[in-house]
Amino acid sequence: MTSDQITIRNATLDDLPILLQFEQGIITSERPFDVTIKEDPVSYYNLKQMILDDDSCVIVAEVEEKVVSSGYAISKRARHYLDHEFYAYLGFMYTDLEYRGKGINALVVDELKKWSHEKGFKEIRLTVYNDNLPAIKAYEKVGFKKHIIEMRLE
Repeated sequence: MTSDQITIRNATLDDLPILLQFEQGIITSERPFDVTIKEDPVSYYNLKQMILDDDSCVIVAEVEEKVVSSGYAISKRARHYLDHEFYAYLGFMYTDLEYRGKGINALVVDELKKWSHEKGFKEIRLTVYNDNLPAIKAYEKVGFKKHIIEMRLE
């Protein structure tokens, strides 16, 4: 699959049904990494609000007019001691199983990075579970570096 077969565009409210399915796919895939996720039904995002918000960017990737991947970038306030006041936070990264390994996530991340730079963000971050090695590898491929590990104690 070549990049000219993939369309990257802003998500619309018409995309909400498939995006809600993607959200459940993310939750299902993250459950093995996080015993603290509540039992179903659970939702991570207010996707409708994010699609309508000018300070966020929700995008989808399409192949033959089928939405196959998603991602978002939002503005987050940095901790007071950091050298930047705000940063772009990337999330909602999901690619349909049938389309994984074809470089689509890299195109999604590139578009979100472009939006982030256009908005003036100099720092871009995301979080990933330490044991989610495929995701870590995918993010490292597009330039992210491991930065901090959050630890927990019951």
